[in-house]
Amino acid sequence: MDARRESEPTPMKNRTTLERKSERELVFTRTFNGPVRIVFEAWTKPELLKLWWAPKSIGLTLVSCEADVRVGGRYRLVFSHPAAPKPMEFFGRYLEVTPHSRLVWTNEEGGDSGQVTTVTFEERGGKTLLVMHDLYPSKEALDGAIEGMEGGMPEQFEQLDELLVTLGASVGRQ
Repeated sequence: MDARRESEPTPMKNRTTLERKSERELVFTRTFNGPVRIVFEAWTKPELLKLWWAPKSIGLTLVSCEADVRVGGRYRLVFSHPAAPKPMEFFGRYLEVTPHSRLVWTNEEGGDSGQVTTVTFEERGGKTLLVMHDLYPSKEALDGAIEGMEGGMPEQFEQLDELLVTLGASVGRQ
């Protein structure tokens, strides 16, 4: 069960690889143009998450972002969409936090169908190799989630790359 898809890279852009490893596992891989410290901060500081986490093309807006990034800490993301009658909430807790190398969290909004997400960060010559692994409780839960993620995660990762350009420029001035 090795279904693999890749976003098409454009010149100077990084490729996002999506691979369904099993009936319950989905893995995204991408290299980012920034040092691991800055990429990790973009995943753990609410003010930075708000700048890239919602895919812009679908009209989704991240209106609230709370993240207590420590083992046992909780997060809560609230999104709005013009077609949605009420905001959508995503929330859970951090199971593991190893600065600049690993994050593990639960996704509890789906009840028993929520996945556990593990993100690893690896420094590679001033760039960061990121691997995001989602483990779902069942094949059906992954089947229900995958459709929106196929286009959404590559777009979000593009937005993160754009933010890293800005962050790199501001870091260079300090």
